[in-house]
Amino acid sequence: MRYVNLGNSDIKVSVIALGTFAMGGWSWGGIEKKDAINSIKSSVDNGINFIDTAPIYGDGLSEELVGEAIEGVRDKVILATKCGLVFGTKKGEYFFDYETGRNVQKYLGPESIKKEIELSLKRLKTDYIDLYQTHWQDMTTNISSTMDTLLSLKDEGKIRAIGVSNVNLDQLQEYMANGLINTDQEMYSMLDRGIEKDILPYCDKENITLLAYSPLSRGLLTGKVDENYEFKDDDYRKTYPRFSLGNREKVKQLLEEIRHIAEAHNTGYTQLAISWAISRRRNIVALCGARNVKQVFENAAAGDIILSSEELGFIDKIIDKYNII
Repeated sequence: MRYVNLGNSDIKVSVIALGTFAMGGWSWGGIEKKDAINSIKSSVDNGINFIDTAPIYGDGLSEELVGEAIEGVRDKVILATKCGLVFGTKKGEYFFDYETGRNVQKYLGPESIKKEIELSLKRLKTDYIDLYQTHWQDMTTNISSTMDTLLSLKDEGKIRAIGVSNVNLDQLQEYMANGLINTDQEMYSMLDRGIEKDILPYCDKENITLLAYSPLSRGLLTGKVDENYEFKDDDYRKTYPRFSLGNREKVKQLLEEIRHIAEAHNTGYTQLAISWAISRRRNIVALCGARNVKQVFENAAAGDIILSSEELGFIDKIIDKYNII
């Protein structure tokens, strides 16, 4: 496993992080608590010291599972969670309706952030969070106000570093103008490369670590979600255009064309897709979900693979050939 610093901080994390979105259960076809707990513990045992969660993942369930799993080994874990997606308020911007019918708002008001972090600390069974991130951006709250609140939490010792998620370049620059940002969490995979135009170059320039979420394109790049894959009724991927039968067939062909690169590294499609993301820049961490211990092992195995510029160039040509939406 390789390790990098989170931006300009002295916090060192594994280049493979455990993402816990699916552990919230909702929209992923459910989750077994025992499997989730074992996955978290196994991640720590296999060199993955960075765990990313959020209150919205299962309405606090994901944070609770993480908190339970890391009891006794908190000092071995770099813990990241988020703020800004809130139930029970009309403030901010409407985002979506949760499964219980409650609406979720994007809201980053100071009083809301201060309330959210206390709830997260309680669920995570800790008195500090290593990396605290704005989950989605709230256009009704000034970024300067949000940063002031986050900086005050840092001064209080409740957080060690500040990150953002799902921002555009203007927003990221405004955050930086009001304080130091250590990380930016964005969707990034072989099939999702929009940030290469502006976000990635800016992160390179300012030494902001990119946290790449969905590096496996929600499982599509593992090679396991093929034309015969059956989604559970509450799995949101069932109706997501990316997972149409036509796209799944295209991805299968794409992976077949780059299989020789995986074989050259004595690895599989999962590790190849993850290593593609972390090989493109010096300061990228891949957030990888795991529903069981077997998937933890598969993800961790990518931590030592570095693809050459020639291999990356060949893969890019194949990606462009298929133009998967």
